[in-house]
Amino acid sequence: MADENSVLVAVINNVRDFSLAREAHWYRIPVEKAVKWGRHHWPPRWLAFYQTQVFGEEARSVKYYAHVHEIHEVKREDLFPDEVDGKKLDNLYYQLILSPLQMLPHPIVSLRPRRITFIPTTWQKLWSALEINDLWDESPLEDDLWAELKRRQMRAERQEFIKLKRQHYALDFTLYCADGKLNVETDGDHWHSNPKRIAEDNKRDNALQTQGWRLLRFNTIQIREQLNDYCLPTIMEVINDLGGLDE
Repeated sequence: MADENSVLVAVINNVRDFSLAREAHWYRIPVEKAVKWGRHHWPPRWLAFYQTQVFGEEARSVKYYAHVHEIHEVKREDLFPDEVDGKKLDNLYYQLILSPLQMLPHPIVSLRPRRITFIPTTWQKLWSALEINDLWDESPLEDDLWAELKRRQMRAERQEFIKLKRQHYALDFTLYCADGKLNVETDGDHWHSNPKRIAEDNKRDNALQTQGWRLLRFNTIQIREQLNDYCLPTIMEVINDLGGLDE
């Protein structure tokens, strides 16, 4: 089970869902999505909300959060008994019962327009984050690289999802330059020593390169022991080759 500090940042892209969270104090998540997060991130003890462009002045930001009191597995027809679309009524959801919404001390904003999905994170990161990229809780290696990129004011996006040839890919870091795009991956030794994973990464890298992406991969030792001596200079070299960061 996820601990008391676990937070899930959920995407709210319509007014009805936000009204249900604020007034009826519940939110729904498809069961099939939650299963993919695993025990480390599910169930969350806190829920925060990223509001999309339909919310005007509050768009592209996280401002509200709530404590998760209970979670029930229900069918869609139980949540929306007035719906008549029979194709979706049997879909299974987790219904998260919430406390009244509260506001964060400051909004967590998305600095660049991009597609945001659910973000499993921690209470500490939710409370200290200034922008969306501060929330990601994927791995210590990513956190180390992200901290150094921020310190050097090198604007990057974390866990950006892109679609190439009908395939969706999550990129660890993306940096947009004047003359191209750079993808930087942090490869943990255990995850990326798997032969199947290596083959998948190769196929993914080839797809990115055919679409004009430049790629860099750094392993555990390089991130932990050579971050400033090798990793960052290599990233800077590619950025300069691509005409500098596009601000």
